[in-house]
Amino acid sequence: MKNSLKVEPIENGTVIDHIKQGKALNVYNALDIKKDKTITIAMNVPSGKNHKKDILKIEGIELSKYDVDKISLISPNATINIIKNKIVINKFKVEIPNTIEGILKCTNPNCITNIENVAGKFDVEGREPLKIRCFYCEKFLNSIEVYK
Repeated sequence: MKNSLKVEPIENGTVIDHIKQGKALNVYNALDIKKDKTITIAMNVPSGKNHKKDILKIEGIELSKYDVDKISLISPNATINIIKNKIVINKFKVEIPNTIEGILKCTNPNCITNIENVAGKFDVEGREPLKIRCFYCEKFLNSIEVYK
């Protein structure tokens, strides 16, 4: 039997494709999608590029730049497909921004962002491997936790 997806296309919304295998739930959790939206999550789907991938389909949602930036940190090779009337009207690859604001929290407990109510701000100093430095305390992040 030939491998094929057994999922209906969405009428209007967003398809996040080429999510790194096993990361679809991380992307879903980072997006904070309303409970009334129809969502399809496909994991370990065969892929010509990466052997396996995950896919997330969200009916009735078009992602903000903030959401796309979060996805780029979780799965830097993901692609976003905007669907209108079952047709892809826009397709693009996510890109890690040069500056990240309000998405991450500094891992330094002495950073002002952890002492006062200051949103995290980070400079991306490398993408392969990912190197992110806190704008305030200049500490490199040793782990990344994306917030909703």
